[in-house]
Amino acid sequence: MNEKLMRRLGWLGLVSLLSYAAAVVFSPLAYPGYDWLSQAVSDLSADGAPSRMLWRQLAALYAPCGIVCVTLCCVSIKGHFNRIVRAGIYLFALMNWISTVGYAMFPLTYAGISGQFQDVMHLMVTAAVVLLSIASLALLAWGCLRQRACPVLGIWALISLGMMIAGAVGTAALPRAYFGVPERFSVFACSGFTAVLGLFHRRGWEKSAKETV
Repeated sequence: MNEKLMRRLGWLGLVSLLSYAAAVVFSPLAYPGYDWLSQAVSDLSADGAPSRMLWRQLAALYAPCGIVCVTLCCVSIKGHFNRIVRAGIYLFALMNWISTVGYAMFPLTYAGISGQFQDVMHLMVTAAVVLLSIASLALLAWGCLRQRACPVLGIWALISLGMMIAGAVGTAALPRAYFGVPERFSVFACSGFTAVLGLFHRRGWEKSAKETV
């Protein structure tokens, strides 16, 4: 593939983020009684949810654009930075693939966490996504900052990691009435970092490596 075209496709990470944000913001309009303070984002796309169709329309570009973006990053990162940074990007891409395939196969049921097989598998996918996200972002922050490979990318990874941890701690510590607030920190940390990776890929890893903070 033409290198210039590959770099332009880095914009797909930003497209993915905007598509996801539109779905999160506007899908509740088709879900009477939805309370974003207490309900999870996944409730909007659950089987039988009144907002499911609108969610699928607004988020149509989220998964495919994100997958193409992180996969291109895996290809273009070869030969750049250190093994820790590359491993972080590979793990982050794996997380995106598991998220895309897993949530498509096992969407939350309209009943919520009811103990059904589909809901149990949904929770397992969520656990894998969270663990891989934290591991990949931690590796990227370590490889970029400690090894001084790309400090700016390391800072973005650290910010995203902080959002992931705040989301995980918040959902466990806050009352159920506020579950939706910290949960959104977690979901936007991943989609936001996909956009960041895409922009770094678009600019070129060589230029990014020369940046300092």
